[in-house]
Amino acid sequence: MKITDLVKQSSKPFISIEIIPPRKGVKLETMFAELEALMRHKPAFMSVTSHAHEWSIEKVDGRDVERMKHKRLDTNAICIAAQARFGVEPTPHIICRGFTKDETEDVLLTLNFHGIENILALRGDGPPTRGGSADAFANERAADLVEQIQLMNQGVYLDPIENADKTDFCIGVAGYPEKHFEAPDMKTDLANLHRKVHAGAHFIITQMFFDNEAFYRFRDEASKIGINVPIIPGIKPLYKREHLDVLPKIFHIKIPQTVRDSIERFSNPDDVYKASIEASVAQCKDLLAHGVPGIHFYSMSVAKPTSDVLKGIKS
Repeated sequence: MKITDLVKQSSKPFISIEIIPPRKGVKLETMFAELEALMRHKPAFMSVTSHAHEWSIEKVDGRDVERMKHKRLDTNAICIAAQARFGVEPTPHIICRGFTKDETEDVLLTLNFHGIENILALRGDGPPTRGGSADAFANERAADLVEQIQLMNQGVYLDPIENADKTDFCIGVAGYPEKHFEAPDMKTDLANLHRKVHAGAHFIITQMFFDNEAFYRFRDEASKIGINVPIIPGIKPLYKREHLDVLPKIFHIKIPQTVRDSIERFSNPDDVYKASIEASVAQCKDLLAHGVPGIHFYSMSVAKPTSDVLKGIKS
C-alpha cells in the first residue's frame, strides 16, 4: 500500500520503523531476529537506509585499479526479503551520493519489478560520486532525484523507450524541524523542502528531534508556504546516557534541558534506561495528542527500546 493511501485510510495514527542494513559478514538472520520483536507491533511500513559505495585506488600488478566497496548488505535485497518474510511494506532509501542516474534507474526498475511502491528519496551523505565525469551523470540534490523518479512514473527514461511501462512509486523526502545543518536558516531550508514537494514528493518523514515545539513550528511554517503533503515525525528512542551528547553532534539537533535533567540525575544504567524510555514515551504521547498521522521510529535495528516505547504509549 502506498504511504499516502495509508495516511488517508488509517482510522488512528500508525507506527513505522527504520532499520540499518547489517555490515558485511553478519547474517541476515541476526537482523531478522531483532525485526521479529518489532513486527509484533505491526508497523505500517519499514524503511531501510542506504549507503553510498566507497571508491578507492589500489595497486594491482603495478597498475592503479579503481575498486568499489560496500560495507553493508544490500538495502533493496533486505526490503525484498523482509516483504516476503514479514509481509511488511518496505520503503528503501534511494540516495544521490555515490550513484549515477543510470544506476538509480536500474535500481528503481528492480524495485518496481518486485512490487515495491514506496521510496524515500534522499541526497545522502558523503562525496557526490567518485569524482570526475561520473558526477555529470548523478543527481546532485534530492529534488533532482524526485524529478527522475517522477519521470519514470510517467514512462520517461534516461534513454528514449517507445511505449515504455510507467512505474508507480509513492515518493517520500526528508524534512528537518531544526533545519538541515548546511542550510543558513530555516526559511532557506523550508524553501528547499518546497522544491522537493514541487518536484513530486508525496510525503515527508522528519529527521529525529526531541523538542516537539520545534516540530509544531516546522509543520505550521511548512503549511504556510504551501507544503500540504503528510508530514510524519521521526523519533529516536533514547536509551543510553551517551545519547544526550552523541546524537546532537551527529544529527545536529537539540535535546531540551528538561529531558536532559530527567535522565542525567541517574547514574545506574537500568535507571537511565527507564528514565530515557519514559522521556520518549512522553514525547510520543504529546505528538499523538497534536494530531500527527503516525510516528516513524528510528530503531537503528535494535528492537527493545522501540518496543518498550510502543508498550508505554499503549499503557
